[in-house]
Amino acid sequence: MEWLLALVIGVLTATGVYLTLRMRTFPVVMGLTLLAYGVNVFLFAMGRLTIGYPAVIDPAAQAYSDPLPQALVLTAIVIAFGMTAFLIVLALKARGELGNDHVDGLDLGKDELPLEKNNLEKEQQQRSKSIPQENKQ
Repeated sequence: MEWLLALVIGVLTATGVYLTLRMRTFPVVMGLTLLAYGVNVFLFAMGRLTIGYPAVIDPAAQAYSDPLPQALVLTAIVIAFGMTAFLIVLALKARGELGNDHVDGLDLGKDELPLEKNNLEKEQQQRSKSIPQENKQ
């Protein structure tokens, strides 16, 4: 079971880092979310999960589970949710103002141009090819 938990934490972290390094805003948001999930699972694993024991010390209970990792993960979930909501709003605002979703605000590539601009550029290229060029002597 420990190997499975370690594998899940590793996959979540690796996928989160990979997506965070992408050049588009949506994969970056998804990458940060997956990193937050990986950290949450890691915090749970470090807290020595126990099943069936109360989180509060009860005189009648034989054992109890540590409530600190549960509190930390609950706080991390709330913070990650707020961070994700903020990043989505920020990405939508950047998309609206810049016209693209590159994280560094680069211009659009040829394959990302709107259909009208693509057609105008193709027409201009065809016109320049059809006009005979003067012979230089």
